[in-house]
Amino acid sequence: MVTLDVRPQLLDTLSALRDRVAAARFPLPLAGAPRARANRDELLAQLDDYLVPRLRAPEAPLLAVVGGSTGAGKSTLVNSLVGHRVSEAGVLRPTTRTPVLVCHPADHHWFSGMRVLPDLARVWVPHHDSRDDDLLLPGDLPGDQPVRALRVETADTLPRGLALLDAPDVDSLVAENRVLAAELLCAADIWVMVTSAARYADAVPWHLLRTAKEYDATLVTVLDRVPHQVVSEVSRQYAALLTKAGLGDVPRFTVPELPESVWSAGLLPATAVAALRTWLVQHAQDPGARQYVMARTAQGLLDSLRTRMPELAGAAAAQYAAALRLTTAVEGAYDREHARLRDRLQSGAVLAGGALKRWRAFPLDCTAGELLDALVESLGALLLCAVTAADERVAEAWRREPAATAPGLAGCDPSPESAEHRIGFAVRRWRRELEEYAEDEARQLDRSVAPDPEAVAALVATALLGGRRGRHAGERLADRVGAHGALRLRDRAEQLLTEHVDRVVHRERERRLAPLDALDIHPEPQAELIAALSVLQKER
Repeated sequence: MVTLDVRPQLLDTLSALRDRVAAARFPLPLAGAPRARANRDELLAQLDDYLVPRLRAPEAPLLAVVGGSTGAGKSTLVNSLVGHRVSEAGVLRPTTRTPVLVCHPADHHWFSGMRVLPDLARVWVPHHDSRDDDLLLPGDLPGDQPVRALRVETADTLPRGLALLDAPDVDSLVAENRVLAAELLCAADIWVMVTSAARYADAVPWHLLRTAKEYDATLVTVLDRVPHQVVSEVSRQYAALLTKAGLGDVPRFTVPELPESVWSAGLLPATAVAALRTWLVQHAQDPGARQYVMARTAQGLLDSLRTRMPELAGAAAAQYAAALRLTTAVEGAYDREHARLRDRLQSGAVLAGGALKRWRAFPLDCTAGELLDALVESLGALLLCAVTAADERVAEAWRREPAATAPGLAGCDPSPESAEHRIGFAVRRWRRELEEYAEDEARQLDRSVAPDPEAVAALVATALLGGRRGRHAGERLADRVGAHGALRLRDRAEQLLTEHVDRVVHRERERRLAPLDALDIHPEPQAELIAALSVLQKER
């Protein structure tokens, strides 16, 4: 006999594992990322909506979730099992928009709270006469906003200890309905999979059947709306398909196609669903059968973690590896251009073009201010060239990375300021600070007539940025402020330049990395997922 382990230590371990699963992120568009996200969400739903609530409250009623494809007759089946109309049934598809849970009045408290399916708001509607043609549903009233909700109904025709949940179509045209249907199945003690004679070979129901087998969930199949002329043939073919899929031992019930399936108030004769109802009631009320159902579904889910957790860990590792490649490409490109920029500054590349012409005209045909303007403009152009070249290297490297197509990574700079604007601001600030140094140095001179601070600043900048062509500027600077003053000023200006250049490159690199950093991809999730699984296996 399979038993349900409800030890507090196991619950604590599962809670820790659940937190590790919730923390895993797969934002980069890698080949396995969609599957990893789906697996994570499904696992979280199974832990939150079934396993942890079931272990905490083994005495709670069994929940049988009735799921299946469009037009399979799920709502009619639920209504017929209950004995009166609680879920909307009809020919329009999709009919079931808000899932309906039905239980005995004495069991209402188990589902009115957030013990299971905590993400669904609970709603109740006034009871209507069963002869009413219109059943009020949340969202049907004009002005109602769509809401993820669970409608809880009570019926004393159901035995205590059993609840039925009518889920949306698993193949609904509405994506939200498909997601909700999968989430509801994750909360089930018993999966009641309904298909019709016309659609029993469709891919979607079989995907769910294989999923139930993979998790070793307690499963029941219902072949619904089978024309009486072909009951034997269709039932035989369906049984053969189940056997071929390794599901030959799954309890199987057949419901014939009857006029009541469509044209009544959503009820079939009691005899049409008697066998299924008897099976469900027996498993809800017999202590041994009830224990077996709960333990099998819970143990199957726990056993599935042995493969699902390593798969999530592998996907997390792939995310980090891709993020590391993207980061390395940025850092490598900027480091290379930064080194090249330092070489060009040292060789005097700034003192060229218009700046060189201004220097040659200084001081007769060019003022100190004009010379500084030209040097600042040339320095800014050199910095912008380096940043642009680094970005081009990054773009080239990222084009080979599928992960770089993630939203927010590709495209232009999201900042309202351009790189040219930011660099221009930085070099102008460097100039102001350089002029302040020149003023300080000029004030310290023991001379009756102090040199013009702007001219001193222009000579320092030329000597620093001009390479061999700016050697003469250093001599003229020494004539104005003295050899020691010129050396001191040159050292301070060089340190200031290095700080500003490094800051520009660093900030542009960090700006390029910021969208990637915002994805918050770290190496820890892989190890944490594996460690959480290891602890759980030891606890079991």
